[in-house]
Amino acid sequence: MRPGAPAGGGWAVRAAQTGLSWGVTVGLFLHNTDLRRQLERGELLQPLLFTLLVLCSVVLYFVVSLMNPGYVEQSEDEKDSMTGEEKAETFSQDHSVRLRRCGYCMVKQPLRAKHCQACQQCVRRYDHHCPWIENCIGERNHPLFILYLGVQLAVLLWALQLAWSGLNFQPFSWVWFQCHLLLLLSFLLLLVCTVVATLLLGSHLYLISCNTTTWEFISRHRISYLKHCKVENPFDQGVLLNLWRFFCACRLVAWEKLYPPEESELV
Repeated sequence: MRPGAPAGGGWAVRAAQTGLSWGVTVGLFLHNTDLRRQLERGELLQPLLFTLLVLCSVVLYFVVSLMNPGYVEQSEDEKDSMTGEEKAETFSQDHSVRLRRCGYCMVKQPLRAKHCQACQQCVRRYDHHCPWIENCIGERNHPLFILYLGVQLAVLLWALQLAWSGLNFQPFSWVWFQCHLLLLLSFLLLLVCTVVATLLLGSHLYLISCNTTTWEFISRHRISYLKHCKVENPFDQGVLLNLWRFFCACRLVAWEKLYPPEESELV
């Protein structure tokens, strides 16, 4: 268990997410959907692909949920040796950008880091704390979170089509309603989740293309290194470079290097 993590660790949420994913999948096989009809005809390719896609989404969910999102680490010796003045603010070793100590865990916060009250730790390039996966979205797991959203959206769209294929709409009757109740509820749930996943993925891709985070986008007026900056977004390097840096960078980024020198004293 990571330091400061809640005792429950969010396993109830993760179990619910996993159970819901496989429950809907089994329901699509049990009802008279295209999946079941293909199985009855001995056509195994699409049922197998759909099952593997669901498995892939569940695995990605757990990877993003359990991995380190980019916690800012500090040794206990360094923490204990700091004076009160040093804890108030500090400067990066290689740049004149003024950084500050976190008021909760007293670590030196890199630029764009934020303390998460739920995780009780500072997270690099903090985006948000996601209750859906019970983990922060930060610099280390944000690309995988986007990949997970993409795979999950593909699963939802496919499952939505399969559920629709099994409803077999007829003039309404109580018998039809009883026979299709679970499938109808699954269709409505899938529809809601599809809309949410689409909006979430679309908004994140837009923010990534601008090299900003959800936290920075919502709270710009409260973030010192943004509200005092003369340019709207000091980290924006153009869409292509922003996307390349986000998806292909293998190392943590020193965001202080991109911050305008004339603004460094205001951070």
